[in-house]
Amino acid sequence: MATEVSHSWRDSYKGMSSDNIKGLVLALSSSFFIGASFIVKKKGLKKAGASGIRAGVGGYSYLYEPLWWVGMITMIVGEIANFAAYAFAPAILVTPLGALSIIISAVLAHIILKEKLHIFGILGCALCVVGSTMIVLHAPQEREIESVKEVWDLATEPGFLFYAALVLTAVFILTLHYVPQYGQTHIMVYIGVCSLVGSLSVMSVKALGIALKLTLSGMNQLIYPQTWTFAVVVGTCVITQMNYLNKALDTFNTAVVSPIYYVMFTSLTILASVIMFKDWDRQNPTQIVTEMCGFVTILSGTFLLHKTKDMADGSCTSPSMRLSKHTDEEDGFVLESIPLKRQDSLRLPLANSSNPRD
Repeated sequence: MATEVSHSWRDSYKGMSSDNIKGLVLALSSSFFIGASFIVKKKGLKKAGASGIRAGVGGYSYLYEPLWWVGMITMIVGEIANFAAYAFAPAILVTPLGALSIIISAVLAHIILKEKLHIFGILGCALCVVGSTMIVLHAPQEREIESVKEVWDLATEPGFLFYAALVLTAVFILTLHYVPQYGQTHIMVYIGVCSLVGSLSVMSVKALGIALKLTLSGMNQLIYPQTWTFAVVVGTCVITQMNYLNKALDTFNTAVVSPIYYVMFTSLTILASVIMFKDWDRQNPTQIVTEMCGFVTILSGTFLLHKTKDMADGSCTSPSMRLSKHTDEEDGFVLESIPLKRQDSLRLPLANSSNPRD
């Protein structure tokens, strides 16, 4: 009986392809470099602030600090590894693994910067690892593509064109109508633009990565106009994405922006990948459900980690402290504990006592 179960398990799980393994290694490397870069850059900021004007008050002395540049180079290496990962593995495998950079950053901050990692933060790390393992073990095999023209054909199919049209329509409505009126008060406006554009950005990055991979293997894809079209889309999307992400980070608390952005960006990216590359067509329902459970587990761990940061800093000890600005004495950045609707957080409790539904 045990032998039959063993054989049935082997039949259902054929293992990871060589491309998926390469993509997994690159994604893990990317998470390590990006996670470590935050710590190295913060050490550089602290060192520069000790001898010059701190970045939090408008200083640029960190530009003369070698340690900050080491952190910047480390982040660039991580982003390059992440870019390359999309050329080998499906987005449904690579994108959720970005949560591991949060774990690495939290652990290194605990060891190097002596920032306390709460017991629930450790649990959050464990949940991210468990969720990532579930996704890795059940991720679909990468689609065999021999030309960038094949990617272009996938991108111009009715299903993905309809998705892209919905995304662009939503982005235009948000930027033209909602950003001017509600951008400074509703966090979902800026993050919505970032996430929607980001899903198209990842699809273009994957297409461009496949083109470069094929070119390096001897099949020149740079002669095709589709390659350069994807490159233009990548540049346009990344600039737009970073612009609105910076607006969100500048307006709202990072501890609120990061998990919400991660959830929306990753969810929309997986949806776009499923529509364009038809990842789920090569999987059975059990694998799909397991992947979704793994994704939800990662989301739970990510939210728990960010919530733990507030608990460790003591910013959740009282309502009055949640309403006030506080300054990180180590790196000089001014943070605001601002919930989803910024104007609600600035009202005094006594002012709302007469009309709690205001």
